[in-house]
Amino acid sequence: MKKTALLFTLVSLLMAHTAFSQVKPFRFGLKVAPAISWVSPDSEGYKNKGTQAGFSWGFISDITITENYFFATGFNLNYLNGEISYPFQNRVVNGTDTTTITGTMVSDMKLRYIDIPLTLKMKTNRFDKMQYYGQIGFSLAFNIKTKTEETFQYRVGGVYESETNERDRTDDTRLLKASLVLGGGIEYYIDNSTSLVFGLTYYNGISNIMKGYNTVDDDVKQKAAPHFIELTLGVIF
Repeated sequence: MKKTALLFTLVSLLMAHTAFSQVKPFRFGLKVAPAISWVSPDSEGYKNKGTQAGFSWGFISDITITENYFFATGFNLNYLNGEISYPFQNRVVNGTDTTTITGTMVSDMKLRYIDIPLTLKMKTNRFDKMQYYGQIGFSLAFNIKTKTEETFQYRVGGVYESETNERDRTDDTRLLKASLVLGGGIEYYIDNSTSLVFGLTYYNGISNIMKGYNTVDDDVKQKAAPHFIELTLGVIF
């Protein structure tokens, strides 16, 4: 009986080792990902104005930890958009006279980031050509460009006016952005090592991207975080 149990254990370990040895230690691929993005303010008087279309593309990689667990990372370029509104005070100079006008600024933000995800990916065993996965972790992103279309809305003598300008706000945006990452999807194998990837991933911003204070109330620090949901379409080898 002891010999039978020992033999069974050895066979089981051998099968497990054989299965694990068939998993590549490293896989590399490409992805494109249409997205829905928005910016959530966290300052008094600041409001989110809805979602907008976004996009990302980049490189993906899976580093094998065990047969079903992987360290998933990559290098992505994110194009995130969002619109916010907030109280704004503008000073208009006319000759020697300076007039202070208080109104609402609507800022349509276009954010560009280099993003590095750092996540744990968990995969099921393969079912024929299909394999399901889930992933969780966080990402660290670096701002490379922020442009805004700013519309200042105000009222003068009972008449509503507005002025729109395009500005480069890269210097007014914090360099680093951190996000929590949660996603899942399917890998469809077209041969033993190459698979198509279809997934849905949510990036929940947890760090403030804005600098400075409000122009109406300088006790109000500007705070906002971008969020987005992307549909991942990729291929990994």
